[in-house]
Amino acid sequence: MRNIMVINSKGGSGKSTVATNLASYFASQGKSVVIMDYDPQGSSMSWLAARSSARQPIQGIAAYKKNAKRPSRKTEYVIHDAPAGKHGGELSKMINKAQTILIPVLPSPIDMRAVIDFIAEVKKSAPVQRKKAKLALIANRSRDYTNIYWELDDLLSRQRIPFLTMLRDSQNYIKAAEKGLGIFEMAPAATELDREMWEPIIKWVKSRRSRP
Repeated sequence: MRNIMVINSKGGSGKSTVATNLASYFASQGKSVVIMDYDPQGSSMSWLAARSSARQPIQGIAAYKKNAKRPSRKTEYVIHDAPAGKHGGELSKMINKAQTILIPVLPSPIDMRAVIDFIAEVKKSAPVQRKKAKLALIANRSRDYTNIYWELDDLLSRQRIPFLTMLRDSQNYIKAAEKGLGIFEMAPAATELDREMWEPIIKWVKSRRSRP
């Protein structure tokens, strides 16, 4: 069972967008996938509720509820959609659930300042210190060639953590979310650029570099 977590202490960083698209990719490859939604807002669960039964199945678990069940041992991929605001012991406990961690960051001064401290805290957490989890960064909702785009690119490139890609601010993600779909389940011609931007994420997650 592979456990992949999408996390950032800052709300609104696009964690659910990354989590649901990652889950839908593996489902489209015929894998057994579960999304664990830890956020009381239930964004990933809402996405699943909109998903057609004609699509490859993805199980959702509302992990923010008491006595939430665990994924079946036969599950191949568990995608953890982590809540915002986790620090200290709670953060270490959350990170301890995954072998692979993705941190999405928005191109805004507030988000960029906040993520520096968060990355430092994640690096100091017990699971990462003990090399039980690997992490990487994703720039999310980026607009090409703006000043903030280059500032974020420079910031993330200096973190000594794999900086995988920049996902553009695309209407395709909104259209996909409305139907419970992912980029890889939409028309290839309409999502070609977005699929290309996702390739470094998929490649890294599948590689040995993303596992302890």
